[in-house]
Amino acid sequence: MRRGWIAVLLAPLLMAQAKPVLVPDVSQRDIEIQYSFTGANLLLFGAILYPGGRLPDDDKPTDIVVVVKGPVQSILVREKQKLGGLIWVNASRLRYRSAPSFYAIASSKPIAQMLDARTRAIYELGLSSLQLSPASSAPTQEQDRFARGLVELKARNGLYVEAPGAVEITQGVLYRARVTIPARVPVGRFTAETFLIRDGRVLAVATREIDIRKSGFERFVARSADRQSVLYGLVAVALSVLFGWGAGVIARRF
Repeated sequence: MRRGWIAVLLAPLLMAQAKPVLVPDVSQRDIEIQYSFTGANLLLFGAILYPGGRLPDDDKPTDIVVVVKGPVQSILVREKQKLGGLIWVNASRLRYRSAPSFYAIASSKPIAQMLDARTRAIYELGLSSLQLSPASSAPTQEQDRFARGLVELKARNGLYVEAPGAVEITQGVLYRARVTIPARVPVGRFTAETFLIRDGRVLAVATREIDIRKSGFERFVARSADRQSVLYGLVAVALSVLFGWGAGVIARRF
């Protein structure tokens, strides 16, 4: 009887040990944005450690999904409407409380072929599965319309990216993927999440952090605008007046 109870108590531990483990890494943990910053090419790579160091002996494929996500932010989406067939005006708007400022997902094959809709929504895998948290009780159809508009706008600016087939898996153990960080990426702490998927289930998740920050003169300007906003505004106005006066003097002379 005692041995039976011990087996029951140890069963969860044995099951946890029987699952594979991800060992991920990224090529850059710190990305500095300077005046000449034109973007970065981030390499995400790692290994899959299987129990006992042996690959599964079944024919179920192993898939990898990598998600690079920026800090969440509150975003106000405005919908424009043509008035009188000539002028575009703001017709309606909807605010989202926690939309990711950057979202890039790379996978070994299309997400819909790996996971069902419920699992994709739980882990927010795919642009159509993002939980944007609207700040109003608008009708569902209106929320969906604004969500599609937000995703399309971010995608056009290179801030929302979906790349099926971009993850390479070598011999079922090593994986690698590249994610492009655009020049207009926001600053803050990013997360790089790696998901191991087999037979329609997420078996392992691992996370690495990436810091993207301004450096040099750009950092000085950003910190001044944030910490001393009044002084920064006065200096900006004074510089504008000075440059305008200087341009006028040069124009009169020539």
